[in-house]
Amino acid sequence: MDIQRKNVGRNKAIRWTIIGIVTVGVVLGLFFWVKGLKPAAPPAEMSALWPDTVKRGPMVREVRGLGTLVPEDTMLITANTDARIERILIKPGTPVKADSLVMVMTSPELQTALLDAQYLLKASQADFENLKVTLEKALLDMQSAAAQTKGDMENAKLQADRDQTLAKDGLVSEIDAKISATKAQQLAEQYQLQLKRLEINSKADEAQLAAAKVKVDQLEGEYSLKKSQVNQLNVRAGFDGMLEALPAPLTQVEEGQKVLAGTPLGKVAQPSHLKAELKIAETQVKDIAIGQPAVIDTRLAGGGSNGLIEGRVSRIDPSILNGTVTVDVALKGQLPQGARPDLSVDGTIQLEKLDDVVFVGRPVFGQENSSVQLFKIEPDGKYANKVKVAFGRSSVNTIEIKSGLSVGDRVILSDMSNFDQYDRIKLN
Repeated sequence: MDIQRKNVGRNKAIRWTIIGIVTVGVVLGLFFWVKGLKPAAPPAEMSALWPDTVKRGPMVREVRGLGTLVPEDTMLITANTDARIERILIKPGTPVKADSLVMVMTSPELQTALLDAQYLLKASQADFENLKVTLEKALLDMQSAAAQTKGDMENAKLQADRDQTLAKDGLVSEIDAKISATKAQQLAEQYQLQLKRLEINSKADEAQLAAAKVKVDQLEGEYSLKKSQVNQLNVRAGFDGMLEALPAPLTQVEEGQKVLAGTPLGKVAQPSHLKAELKIAETQVKDIAIGQPAVIDTRLAGGGSNGLIEGRVSRIDPSILNGTVTVDVALKGQLPQGARPDLSVDGTIQLEKLDDVVFVGRPVFGQENSSVQLFKIEPDGKYANKVKVAFGRSSVNTIEIKSGLSVGDRVILSDMSNFDQYDRIKLN
């Protein structure tokens, strides 16, 4: 017969409750254990990375910038007056001499003004000559009158002396002798007045002639100016060099075009005297100074090998344009073959030499006096761990280590932004 067991349902419920609690505890424990595990190190191909070793020793600080070769001596040819371009005789890219005729312009208004100035000058010169002759004639008349008075004075004086002698002998009355003496005295005073008049008249004549000469000179200057402007309608180069196209934003001129005074017509440069204009980032220009040595690499053009040119910083532009500062480098020695204006170049300026510093190759995102996180390769080369590195002074390809790395450490300089969320990577 079957025996009825007591509390079977209750015991079964307790057993299943215990099993459930244990199961939940195990699951929670596994969950928190898995959550506490570090993520697996992601793999990275070592062949695609750029590693470098921390070194100690001398480091040369440099900055680099792209630029162009430009002539040191240039001259902009401009129109000296309003005119129309008749013919263009020399095109840009042609060597020219100082007296080379570049283009011919015409200006009917200027030709008319030249003729008017010429006629006015001739009339003024004729008036001057006429005044000179008139004054000379008047002077001669006054000199003739003075000479006549002088003769009369001398005769009157002789007559007065004679009458005085005769009066002493009683041959002439005292009255006649006094009349002769008075007449001689009057003529003497009249002669002195005429001499003073001649002196004053000479000064007046000089003043009139000077005033007339000033007018002639003024008209001569106006005529010379107009003549020079007409001559300058034949536009010449100005000095030896190469005729170049006008730089932007200036526009090139054409035959038949009417131009105003001051309009640029062309540019002449001396291609044998060049300098380099480098564009340096504004963040790097603060340590550049006049006189610092530089090396200009001209091998950028067409991938050729035009060579390297040594030079020194000669000018630093005070203004900033598009985040860069223009730095001029004066070149030394003979230019390499192929160097010409507007040639693209790469310039390196030496800032200073550091004798004993800890440094490494410059990372992709390594900036001077900043802190970044780099992956330091473990000694076995299988893994790399993220470390915080403080940088100091920088150069084009190297940067100073202030803290975070030691001499001999190997770090990855490549862009590792894809692994920002990882502290450790596996190197394959």
